[in-house]
Amino acid sequence: MNLLKKPSTTGGIIYLVVLGALFVGLGVVAYGAWRTGISVMGCAFGLAFLARAVLPEERAGMLRVRRRYVDLTALAICCTGMIILATVIPQAPA
Repeated sequence: MNLLKKPSTTGGIIYLVVLGALFVGLGVVAYGAWRTGISVMGCAFGLAFLARAVLPEERAGMLRVRRRYVDLTALAICCTGMIILATVIPQAPA
């Protein structure tokens, strides 16, 4: 009995890549390099945004949650917000 199934769409594969990148970014944040971790997470959301923008509805898979414009807006806000936070927040004095 095989419990792990391969994603059937390109969007499903990209979703798993994005999810993996988010966990890597979260791990980097947990080990103290928060700026790098947040940047990795922002780039992961950027990848999801690009994939959702380019892939047709039937190939979007798990990236397709709502209507395209709602998904793209949410992903763009997450991507932009995280990258802005990583660049704007000043370094804490040592």
